[in-house]
Amino acid sequence: MKNIFEKKNTDEIIARINQLRPGSKGLWGKMSVSQMLAHCNVTYEMVYEDKHPKPNALKKLILKWIVKPKVVGEKMYKKNNPTAPQFIIKGDKNFEAEKKRLIDFIIKTQQLGADHFHNKESHSFGKMTKEEWNNMFYKHLDHHLRQFGV
Repeated sequence: MKNIFEKKNTDEIIARINQLRPGSKGLWGKMSVSQMLAHCNVTYEMVYEDKHPKPNALKKLILKWIVKPKVVGEKMYKKNNPTAPQFIIKGDKNFEAEKKRLIDFIIKTQQLGADHFHNKESHSFGKMTKEEWNNMFYKHLDHHLRQFGV
């Protein structure tokens, strides 16, 4: 898996994002391109903003043992996987605003670097290694950019 903390890989992801247009259509799924960008932003909102309620202890334990291995592992996501409720984006979103937010989040993450994230507590999964953070960030972005053909 590519390392999202390396600038060359961040630049590649941003170049792919910049290929998207407001009318880009997904190859699978129901989201519009602006909803997909907003959906991808949720991952970063959970890192950088206090916007989403944290799961209670029981739910966090379930997420850690059942969901986390799928999210942070090396295996790529399948098409049309179910998503957590806070990642479901309803209504229209501003394409340019969501695109800018996502690019800004990606750049901030790359600039902070892998060591910043090593053993950092995640919103839902407890402490994660820098490799787990990388897999979560990169795999999610790659999945949705492939969804929209870029």
